Amino acid sequence: MTTESEAPAVIVGVDGSAESVRALQWAARYAADTGAHLRAVLCWHYPGTLGVAPIGKAPEPVTDEVRQHLDETLAKAIADGAPDAEVERQLEYGHPAQCLVDQSQRADLLVVGHRGHGAVTGRLLGSVSIHCVMHAACPVVIVRSGT
Repeated sequence: MTTESEAPAVIVGVDGSAESVRALQWAARYAADTGAHLRAVLCWHYPGTLGVAPIGKAPEPVTDEVRQHLDETLAKAIADGAPDAEVERQLEYGHPAQCLVDQSQRADLLVVGHRGHGAVTGRLLGSVSIHCVMHAACPVVIVRSGT
């Protein structure tokens, strides 16, 4: 959480999907209306078979290339979702659910998108959303897709 002298911090999880761009749009409007500092965070990791995100499992040139691609993905999402907003960009290594919960320790609001998967399952929350709602240290807004 922020102190009285600091602007509130809004963290938005971005992965480049249309749903995360909508979440970024919502967060940018909210930040503009409240004077909050907006940080777009793209969390990533090399897939593991079980457990925590693996560390050091790829050669440095491969990791550098992946990070470059993800940085471009984040920049495009910001250009599409919040072109006029002042947005701090951050790439973070780790599983998205845990990474966003960790980020929530230094935030006043956490915003994530929701991926609908049809009439019935689209009404359910995804695993990242549920994890954030259950474990975040601040309020969580889930921006749902749809008409």
